[in-house]
Amino acid sequence: MKDIFHAVAVTDRVYWVGAVDWTTRNFHGYFTSRGTTYNAFLVMSEKVTLIDTVKAPFRDEMFARIASIVDPGKIDYVVSNHSEPDHTGCLKDVIDAARPEKVFASKNGAAALERLFGLGDQVSVVADGGSVSLGDANLTFIETRMCHWPDSMVSYLHEDELLFSQDAFGMHLATYQLFDDECDEATLDFEAAKYYANILLPLSSFVIKTLDKAGSLGVNFRIIAPDHGPIWRRDPQKIIDAYARWSAQVRTDKAIVVYDTMWKSTELMARSVGEGLTAGGAKAKLMPLEGSHRSDVAMEILDAGALIVGSPTLNKQLFPTLADCLCYLKGLQPKGLLGAAFGSHGWSGEATALIEASLGEMGVEIVSAPAKSRHAPDTEELQQCYALGQAVAAKLKNR
Repeated sequence: MKDIFHAVAVTDRVYWVGAVDWTTRNFHGYFTSRGTTYNAFLVMSEKVTLIDTVKAPFRDEMFARIASIVDPGKIDYVVSNHSEPDHTGCLKDVIDAARPEKVFASKNGAAALERLFGLGDQVSVVADGGSVSLGDANLTFIETRMCHWPDSMVSYLHEDELLFSQDAFGMHLATYQLFDDECDEATLDFEAAKYYANILLPLSSFVIKTLDKAGSLGVNFRIIAPDHGPIWRRDPQKIIDAYARWSAQVRTDKAIVVYDTMWKSTELMARSVGEGLTAGGAKAKLMPLEGSHRSDVAMEILDAGALIVGSPTLNKQLFPTLADCLCYLKGLQPKGLLGAAFGSHGWSGEATALIEASLGEMGVEIVSAPAKSRHAPDTEELQQCYALGQAVAAKLKNR
C-alpha cells in the first residue's frame, strides 16, 4: 500500500501521515456532511517521532504513509496529545510494530490510555510546560485541559514554529488539499465555525484560559497542525482570532427560528414570527427540522442573539425532533440568548410550556409570552406570532 498512500511534507522535517475519511457522517451526533480527516504527523528528527495516530479502520493507510519515508519500526517516540479513539485507534499497533523508546502523554492522558489499552508504565507522563529533545529539534508540551477532554494537551515544535494542536483549531472536512491555502476560504470558515459550535462551545471558558496561556508563552505559531481538517499555514492567526471571538460568545441581531410541523400549522406560525422579526430590524433565519440537522442549528447559534422555538404538541409532549434538538443545544451551553416559544395543538397544548422550560434550563431570557394556536392558526393568532417576532427584534436592538 505504500505505493498508493504517501506522506505529505509539512516542513522539511514534519510529514502528514494521516488518513482521509470520505464516508463518516456522524460524529457524536454532529452531522459531518463533508467527512473528516484523522491527522497524524511524523517528525523526522534524530529521534523519529509520531504525533498521534488515526482511527482504527485507517491503520493500514497510516502505516503505508509512514513507510513511504521511513520503516515504521524506526519510530523512537510517540506523542499522544489526546486519548480519544479517533486519535489512538492505532496506538497499540504502533507500539507493537515499533517498540518505541517512549510514549508521551499528559498525566490524565496516561490514565486514559491505561484504561483503554492497559499500557501501564509504557507511557511517560509529561509535565505541563515540559520539553523533550528529539536530538536536532525540541518539543514542548502544553496542557489544554477540557479543550476538549481532561487529558488534552498540545505539542510545540520550536525549530519549525509548529503547533500540533490536537482537536483545537480543527474541522471535519475530508480533502486531499491538506493546507488552508489550498482550500476554499468560505468552506474553511463554515466548517471551522461548525466544529467549534458542536465540539467546543460548552468549553468556551476553558478555551479563553487556554488562549491566554498560549499568548503568554511568547512563541510564534507559524503553522498550526490540528488533528482534523486542513493545516493552517497561510494565516494561523486567523483561526486563533476566530476562537477568541467564538469563545466570547458575542451576540448579534440574528434570530434563529427552529421548528417542526405536523399539518403546516406550526410552519405558518414560524413564517409569521420570521416576518415580525424582519419588520423589527432583526436578521431572521428559519430552520425547519425536517431539513435542518441539530448540528446546523448549533452552528447558527454560535453568533445568534435569539433562539425562538416552535413545536406542535404530540401526546402531551414536544414533537420528537424538537425534543432532540433542545436536548442537544442544552448540552452545548450557549450563553446570552434571548428567546420565545410558539406552537399549535389539537386539544391539550403542552408544547409551548415544555419549550419555555427547556429554554429556561439553557439560561435563555424569555422575551414574550408564547404564541399558541389550536388546529390551524387564524388571522389573529398569526398576528400574535408576528408581534412575538417584533418583540424579540426590539429586545435585540435595545440590549
